[in-house]
Amino acid sequence: MESQKIVDSPVGWVQDHIRSYVESNGKEGHIWRGVPTLLLTTTGRKSGELRRTALIYGRDGEDFVLVASKGGAPKNPLWYENLVANSKVTVQVGAEIFDCEASTYQEHGAAGEHRQKVWDSLVAVWPGFAEYQTKTSRRIPLVRLKKVS
Repeated sequence: MESQKIVDSPVGWVQDHIRSYVESNGKEGHIWRGVPTLLLTTTGRKSGELRRTALIYGRDGEDFVLVASKGGAPKNPLWYENLVANSKVTVQVGAEIFDCEASTYQEHGAAGEHRQKVWDSLVAVWPGFAEYQTKTSRRIPLVRLKKVS
């Protein structure tokens, strides 16, 4: 995925965060406002371009977890729509860059109970996620990133 040019988020402060993260090899930007962040690169579902953004993350065992909140907007973030269309993504955590397979946590039964525990752990990392959920009628997706060996 990394041989093609990567298009960074069009949001100015996110671009600054990504640039700092990349230029410092993760020394700057991995911890942002006291919380861990990673860089997620997806393949644009319409353009085919590589798209990169910076996101707060949590953990579920060995896996990384993302919240597709978009600040509580009515629609899912584009990065989420891209990984639903193509689950192969590249992630940078600190200095480490690796490929992952992305999937959305299930809502029902035992899987739904596990999702709730993971959601609660992410809200503990960034309490704003709970507020974002109150702003939207959509159920904010949780995304698992599993390293591909």
